[in-house]
Amino acid sequence: MRPIEESEWPAFVAVDYEAFSATYPVEIADRWREVLEIDRLLSAFDGDLMVGCAAALSFEMTVPGGPIPVAGVTSVGVLPSHRRRGVLTALMTRQLHGLHEEGREAVAALYASQAAIYGRFGYGRAADTLNFRIPTHGSVFTRSAPADPALRLRVAGPADALADLRRIYDAVRPGRPGMYARSDGYWRTEILPDTEHDRGGMGPLRCLIAEDATGARGYALFRAKAGWDEHGVPDGEVRLLELFASDPAAYALVWRGVLDRDLCTVVHAERRPVDDPITHLLAEPRQLHAGWFDDLWIRLVDVDRALASRAYAAPADLVLDVQDEFCPWNAGRRRLVTDKASCEPTGAPADLTLPVDVLGAAYLGGRSLRAAADAGLVREHRPGALRELSAAMAWDPAPWGCRVF
Repeated sequence: MRPIEESEWPAFVAVDYEAFSATYPVEIADRWREVLEIDRLLSAFDGDLMVGCAAALSFEMTVPGGPIPVAGVTSVGVLPSHRRRGVLTALMTRQLHGLHEEGREAVAALYASQAAIYGRFGYGRAADTLNFRIPTHGSVFTRSAPADPALRLRVAGPADALADLRRIYDAVRPGRPGMYARSDGYWRTEILPDTEHDRGGMGPLRCLIAEDATGARGYALFRAKAGWDEHGVPDGEVRLLELFASDPAAYALVWRGVLDRDLCTVVHAERRPVDDPITHLLAEPRQLHAGWFDDLWIRLVDVDRALASRAYAAPADLVLDVQDEFCPWNAGRRRLVTDKASCEPTGAPADLTLPVDVLGAAYLGGRSLRAAADAGLVREHRPGALRELSAAMAWDPAPWGCRVF
């Protein structure tokens, strides 16, 4: 196992494609290359044959209390010919040890292609998301929905509106754990592209902006597809990609612009936060037809640094006995003192024993430690310690990453 060289990029892409049974146009790989750092692309070899791959993105992610550097793990795969030989375990172990040795990030995050895989390597399911299927005939808002007569909707070309989109996104991002900074390259290669592959059978990328005389206050990026049933009745659909706003009135107006699209009978909104305000705006919330899905997975690469890098909702002073098979430097007892933002090794008796994946799941503030204890994953040695840690790590709003990286 080793980082690849620039000349090996095509082979890295080929392994990734084969592992995910994917076929993408050439320009997709070129876009990936623009945002991936060659020295953070790790591969496994069988002789001269590349058989496994893993990548890490460098970015800033919001955690409770503010942003920290995070390694975004992606493009993890093994050739079908080399499955069940320990290649994936070796890659993930090497990557975690490398992150620890580099010391750039104390936390890693990923989106899991299969939820059963990454808990084995200490990743915890830290955030959830909701998929909505909203029939437009059932999308009436409550009478108390916020409104601002100064606001108006503007149809804009997504690329032309990039400055407004960035301003709104960057204003919202610091307030929600899990959201990560987008570089110029990321906007250009991941958010705004509009090839036939990106459309996936839908129409072109469209943009709505809610604004007043002072400027943009909210936006939606979406695609639409026209359609008529056998009786000639319109039954087009909208696929919402993202929607952000800096205040409730702008948020409500942008949603109305999406839901009121002419000739469309259904809006699909995937990967929305579990506390999305739309759940309170619809007069009949059952019309959301919501489905649950896992979102971000978090791995504490260095437990002490990670726990000292976030804020806490309540005071706590307790000793955690952390179990970590893959990162032995994390294993053992450490004292967490939240009002001092301190977490250090200690020889004192443990108040709680818990595996590192449970700690990672709770890290962004959206996962119940009580539920993990009820599942037999956390052991309490001092009465009240579980409640103390749960209260300290809880956070509002719920964590959410928005877009898969």
